[in-house]
Parts: sequence; structure tokens; C-alpha cells
Amino acid sequence: MESFVHLRKGKTPKRVHADLDGLKDDELGRGGFVGRTANMYRRNDPTAYRTVGPLRPTDVLGSELKPSDQTDPQGTPLLMFSNADCLVLLSRRSEEMPFFVRYVDGDLLFFVHQGAGRLETEFGPLDYRTGDWVYIPKACTWRQIPSAGQNEASTLLMIQATEEFRVPPAGTLGRHFPFDPAQVTIPEPEPIDDDGRSEYEVRLIHSEIDGVGSTSLFYQHNPLDVEGWRGDNFPFTFNIEDYTVVTSESVHLPPTVHLFMQATGVYIMNFLPKPAESVPGTERTPWYHRNVDYDEIAFFHGGSLYGIPMPPGLISHAPQGVHHGAPEKARERARRKFDDYDRVDWSVIAIDTRRRLIPSEEILANDLGQH
Repeated sequence: MESFVHLRKGKTPKRVHADLDGLKDDELGRGGFVGRTANMYRRNDPTAYRTVGPLRPTDVLGSELKPSDQTDPQGTPLLMFSNADCLVLLSRRSEEMPFFVRYVDGDLLFFVHQGAGRLETEFGPLDYRTGDWVYIPKACTWRQIPSAGQNEASTLLMIQATEEFRVPPAGTLGRHFPFDPAQVTIPEPEPIDDDGRSEYEVRLIHSEIDGVGSTSLFYQHNPLDVEGWRGDNFPFTFNIEDYTVVTSESVHLPPTVHLFMQATGVYIMNFLPKPAESVPGTERTPWYHRNVDYDEIAFFHGGSLYGIPMPPGLISHAPQGVHHGAPEKARERARRKFDDYDRVDWSVIAIDTRRRLIPSEEILANDLGQH
């Protein structure tokens, strides 16, 4: 439900997300920042709480998580979060896959946090590098070959969606902003000859059946034998350097303007370096909120926020209905340093989900315990 009536009660600033005069800006909104909204101006920091019970925020350093593919070529990515619409996983592979893989439960979208390499796919080879998004259609056969001689493994943030990933509908800015699909890299067919082995394993990854989460098919020929293809269902890469950031001089825009890809119940956003808001009094730091209809995951790729380094690989999960946001000290510093910085240099990948996410045991075991 939407209303044309917007009430104002008590002490409020004239502009939204600006001129707070010591108050704390707290947004209670529906529909992921696009529905009915109330902005409340509090005396105290709404994130200053202690949590007892399962519905608590978690913060984990990705470097502390140990996917089995980090040390074992036969290993798999680590499950971090899940619900009926998606799985969120972490991979840190340094050796090439000795098998081919086919995710048969949904599309794959993964972000390359570190490393470079090649994906051999049915459609042809796709080279990847740090900052790439990689899209793999459901049930596409592929394998990963990290670059030889790299000092670091290929660290991937992976999202498997139950329904198809798709480009968001064109908004008021048209079809090419902020994500221009013409900037993607699409593979050319390049069939691979047999290498003399007796058989080739294609590992189907699926939800557990009687406790087993994969099924292997064995071919007597290399399954990447496609001479040509046509259609509109194919893998691609897209680097965040080619993403057009939408910004404003006078207000910190909501996360929805940074939407990149979406599937049913799953929304992917890129928060990337941009000019900082320049109108005096404007709050440059995202306001406190408790996104009541969506769980939020923030994956910190790197950069800094007004001179404060952001920890690369930090994974932060905020359940829907629970307050979150930058601490008050960081907000006060951003106000003091308003004239010292004219850019926001962060790189953060955000995943919002309509259904509640369930953290895995590994996430809970490595939670930094900030709440």
C-alpha cells in the first residue's frame, strides 16, 4: 500500500538524511527502500544493543573461512548462507578442477574478490580477473583453471539462485545505467580435444538426496566439444570497473539505485567508488535502518570510507527487522572530515534476500561477536 499523505510530527529536519543537529536518523521502510517509509529521529544510536537468540547480525572475516577447495583440488565451495531462493557460498581454489561441474539447481553468479584464471565452458573459454562478475546459466558444464604462478588463490563470492538471474527492468535512466549489458564479455566457441584419458567426470551439484549432494556423469569424450551456439542463454563476465555509479550532490541515495542483477527473492548490488555528496549538512554515511522485508549481506571487497580502511573480505549479515548501520563514531568522523574528502572509495557487494537467510555452522563459529 502507498499513500499520498506524508505526516511530520515532532522535531524533524527539513531535508531527508541531512541536517540532523545531533539526532540519529533511523529509517523504517517497506519493500527494500521503495515502499512506505518512516524516518525517525532518535536521541541514541539504535545499533547499541546486545543480542540474545538466533536472529542476530553476524560479521565474519572471509580469511578465517576454509572452503575445502582451498587445499583439495577435489574440494567444493563452502556454504555460508541459504534459504529457499538462494545459496551463498565461498570458493578459494588455487588448483585447476580435475573434473567438470554442472550446477543443476539454479543459475550461478559469482564475484571475483581475488585472483585470475580461466573458466572452460560449453560455450567457450571465459577469462576472469579481480573485480569480475561471472554469470553461469543453470546446468551449464564448466571447469575452473586458476592462473598458474598466482601468489593468491581465486577467491569467489558465489550466489546460486533457484530462479533465473536477470537484468533489472529499465528505470528512469534507461536500459544502460547503471549496468550496461553491452559491456559484458561473451565466450566464442572453442571445442576442446580429448587429452587421452579414458573418461571425463561431469559432477552435477544439487540439493542433498539421501545425504548426497552430487551425482557424477562419466563421458568417454571431453564434454566441452561445442563447435557453435546461438540463442540468448549463455555465460558472460562483467567487471565492476564498467559499472556506472548513480549519485547525488544533496542526498545519499538508497541502495536500490545500485541494483545490478536480480532473481526471484534475490537482489545483487554494487556499492562502488563515487563522488561524495557535496551539499553542506548532507549525511554521507548510509542511515540507520532495519530493512524489514529483506535480509542483507555486505561483502567488503576493499577501499576506504573517508580515510578509514575497509577490511577486505569481511562478510556482514543483517537479518530483516534488526537495526544496522555504520557506528556513530564513523558518522561523526564523516561530518568532521566533510571538507577533507570529496570521494567515497569503498567497494562493497550487497546481496538482499526476501526470505530469511540461515547462517551455516561455519559462519556462526567464526562470528566476530560484535552483537
